[in-house]
Amino acid sequence: MRLKVRHTTVYTYAEPFAYLIQAIRLTPRPHDGLAIHRWQVTGTDGRALPATADGFGNVVLTQTITRETDTVEISVEGDVETRDTFGVVRGAPEPLPPLAFTQPTNATQTDAAIADLADWAAAGRANDLDRLHRLMRAIGERIARAPDSADAQPTAAAALTAGRGVPADHSHVMIAAAQHLGYPARYVSGYLWTSDDDVAPANHAWTEVHVADLGWVGFDPANGLCPTEAYVRVATGRCYDDAAPVRGIRRGGASERLSVAVQIAAGIQAQQQQQQ
Repeated sequence: MRLKVRHTTVYTYAEPFAYLIQAIRLTPRPHDGLAIHRWQVTGTDGRALPATADGFGNVVLTQTITRETDTVEISVEGDVETRDTFGVVRGAPEPLPPLAFTQPTNATQTDAAIADLADWAAAGRANDLDRLHRLMRAIGERIARAPDSADAQPTAAAALTAGRGVPADHSHVMIAAAQHLGYPARYVSGYLWTSDDDVAPANHAWTEVHVADLGWVGFDPANGLCPTEAYVRVATGRCYDDAAPVRGIRRGGASERLSVAVQIAAGIQAQQQQQQ
């Protein structure tokens, strides 16, 4: 599937700030299910940004502003081709072994309720994929989808207790439960195409679990399925904090207001419509 991504993020402030630095993880790396034809991320005033890689293999762009301003912008323009690999991820940068994803963070600690849910999903299921699919579906049933504008819960335990959350919450609970069962598990941020007419206020999140003889396999509890060709995998980490699209600090600039819009179009379909 040919997908075209447009993603704009605008921060506005009631008062100008004097200094800002941001780490931006909005650039995918190719793997067996993803070919990148074009991908450009620009900062305020359309400036290109310096790039490096973090310890998880993610591309990290840095935006630094040292002049007074009350507006910060980040723009993404992407053109990629995806292929359905039934959730199996191969050919992606893997600087860390699966063992690095067996220890929880503050956001993915397991409590009694998560442990009970994981044990229930595994009961009577000898096959790894059967266990994990059952767990994925159960998390989606236990945590209702909150509006995309809602904030994520601080921990997986809080998300399960609340019974509602954004995809980051579903991912954190899946990570905690999978690690309780002995599987390495990690957080994934990226994009999900649903309709050419859909403009979403944020990007998407799901989970990858390391399964013997298969490697990393994606699971999306928020939607109850393994990632398909409609998904664009961008960044990974132990939890949201490691793979957050934008993290930063600033000096000054009170009363921040954030505006985010993501639009993804299936390029081939758009071309066919134009020809009719």
